[in-house]
Amino acid sequence: MGLKVEVKKTIGDFSLDVRFQSEASRIGILGASGCGKSMTLRCIAGIESPDAGVIEVNETILCDSGRGIHLRPQKRNIGYLFQNYALFPAMTVAKNIEMGLKGTKQEKARRVGEMIRTFQLEGLEGRLPGELSGGQQQRVALARIMAYEPDVILLDEPFSALDMFLKDQLQQEMMEMLSDYRGIVILVSHSRDEIYRFSEELVVMEQGRVVTAGRTRDIFADPKKKEAARLTGCKNFSRIRRLDGHHIEALDWGIELELEREIPEDTTCVGFRAHAFLPVWKERRKNCIRVSLAGSAELPFEKIFYLRPEGDTDSQAEEDRLQEVCRDKDILSKGNMQDTKPSQKICWILQKDKWQMLEENGMPDFLQFQEEQLLLLT
Repeated sequence: MGLKVEVKKTIGDFSLDVRFQSEASRIGILGASGCGKSMTLRCIAGIESPDAGVIEVNETILCDSGRGIHLRPQKRNIGYLFQNYALFPAMTVAKNIEMGLKGTKQEKARRVGEMIRTFQLEGLEGRLPGELSGGQQQRVALARIMAYEPDVILLDEPFSALDMFLKDQLQQEMMEMLSDYRGIVILVSHSRDEIYRFSEELVVMEQGRVVTAGRTRDIFADPKKKEAARLTGCKNFSRIRRLDGHHIEALDWGIELELEREIPEDTTCVGFRAHAFLPVWKERRKNCIRVSLAGSAELPFEKIFYLRPEGDTDSQAEEDRLQEVCRDKDILSKGNMQDTKPSQKICWILQKDKWQMLEENGMPDFLQFQEEQLLLLT
């Protein structure tokens, strides 16, 4: 089993140049809206023709521009689950599932019956899509795809239009329904939570290019690239000046950090996740920054503190930046990934189960950057 994608395509002012390979059965593609995720899927499915490149699935060549190979979508044995599920509104559940099946009438009926039972659609065979819930529509769409046993299933932002409760429920249902599927599944999303939950391997995209690729948990733990760190949820960044192999000056935080591990010479900035700070009272410890509160917000399950870096004497909180940090934390959805200047403030997120610590001790005097959580980035 394996997937190889090397495609180039230009549409208007947008240029896609994507290259990655994977032997995983569950692959995630993460990126902001408009970065080329869906176009990559459409090229794999054959809906779009690359200007140049190669697409190979399990050693079967679907596209090779150099050799003039471009299989039609119907010949690729790929199932594509669109965001709106693309069910035929005037067809019943049974007829929707039957679409695309080959064989005799009896063979089709037997296969539709198997899918009805597998996806728990008993009693809904005669209903139209408009009479179904969102979860039922998703199961019908998956049943239609699985009925003809594709080699690859492409999931294009299947949960983006759903509210949070329904989204969590359908994510779990889909994972259960796909648990026995032995082919390759590719999930495209701008939600890091969806990607982390679903994928074994991850491709991070930004402006039509692959920023990084590898095992999902490895990338979240050590993104290596600033854009990958940002897309996986890191909120705090500082440019650095490398003093030697174990010391750096964090220019935007106004402090010097000492690390036991060797600092690569190509490191240009550091990142630190907002929930990873260790609060410190009274005496300053190694790699600490003094707490100077610029603003805060309380959400149902967490508190967000917005702190001035050391040496920042500006007493006015940057309200726009605070609002950005406080909104739903899914900054990818609006594609707001371009910083024209480094952040001047530091975000600290404290989960609800730790609020009592502040009630008992007050605000900490310092926050500590624990080395194992510090991201060295280029």
